[in-house]
Amino acid sequence: MNCPSLILPDPRIHRLTLADLPRLCATPAGLFDNPIDPEQAEAFLRNPLHLMLAMLEGEIILAFASGTILLHPDKPPGLFINEVGTRPAHRRRGYAKALVKALIAQANAQGCTTAWLGTEPDNLPARALYQSLDAQEESFIGYAWGGAFDA
Repeated sequence: MNCPSLILPDPRIHRLTLADLPRLCATPAGLFDNPIDPEQAEAFLRNPLHLMLAMLEGEIILAFASGTILLHPDKPPGLFINEVGTRPAHRRRGYAKALVKALIAQANAQGCTTAWLGTEPDNLPARALYQSLDAQEESFIGYAWGGAFDA
């Protein structure tokens, strides 16, 4: 896996750690799919295999990208990109692209050799973003239990 520009492209990109839990919990509605659950956020930030990068303006998170390093018994670690989001008023400024590139670079530095994600077929802005990053579009069938794909 090779990601162009492995140097962080913007000094406003910050890797969230446990010290950022109050900032994450204070994030106003509209960026994440659901309100932040403090216990889940803390568990995510405590796990060294979970990565979350944010584009900051002062203390405000304008955009984020999160991922999970997946370990396998038969291949090198890989990055699953969980979610990428940008506040509606800050879209089309390159924040998501910079964050995905930085997330892949961070995963590369932690030994990942592959990265992947899934998005809905009708999410044309996301698909355009990933294509602009030279991602190869693949087809697969997803299965879910317990409402895993519900918004």
